[in-house]
Amino acid sequence: MTDSTPVADVAAKTVTFGGTSYFMRPLSEDAYTVLVDGVPVGRVVYTFGAANGVSESPSVTEDTMTAIAEAWFAALDA
Repeated sequence: MTDSTPVADVAAKTVTFGGTSYFMRPLSEDAYTVLVDGVPVGRVVYTFGAANGVSESPSVTEDTMTAIAEAWFAALDA
């Protein structure tokens, strides 16, 4: 995982982390597909009071997806 802090932009539907911009495509109210340059790299889900990230690409770690999930759902709640 990188040392940077993820920054969520709800209006733009993005989370920037480690120099990469991740686009959040909604699947439902609490589930999103995460894309980089139009390619799906993972999913984030808010369930049972916790943000969870699942990597679906070898280029993105589970820790990165979880950090993105936490930042995204915190920004949605703000």
